[in-house]
Amino acid sequence: MSKPSDVVGRIHSEILPMKVGFTGTQMGMTHSQCTAFMELMNEIMPVEFHHGDCIGADSMAAKMVLANFPECIVICHPPECASKQAFVGGHVVLPAKPYLERNHDIVDACDVLLACPKSKIEELRSGTWATVRYAISIGKPVRIVLPDGRVI
Repeated sequence: MSKPSDVVGRIHSEILPMKVGFTGTQMGMTHSQCTAFMELMNEIMPVEFHHGDCIGADSMAAKMVLANFPECIVICHPPECASKQAFVGGHVVLPAKPYLERNHDIVDACDVLLACPKSKIEELRSGTWATVRYAISIGKPVRIVLPDGRVI
């Protein structure tokens, strides 16, 4: 199995500049996921970061990108359901949309999708895993950061 840096290095050398999409659990990222996410982002050095502005992992990732990548344009794709919205925002805030449509927009706008699910096993009733499945179905590169920090 390739190390995360090998995989990202191959993607990075093939697609420049990189637009990163993000999906993650509303439960938030583990410490190991945060560390691995930042390692991937440091290797990718994105020019755009697309997030869904939900509580949990979306909010955590967007804040890390805003704080650590000043050259990166952060694009917020908020959900229609304001009760789960984090209101982190970004440089560009798009109109709110239903979850599925918004998640597809994030995937469609990026060169690679980074996903931080709450479990290491794919779940059928999970927005994060549904977004991963959509990305794979259209041939978009996906890197999944498991709760223990391993990247697949």
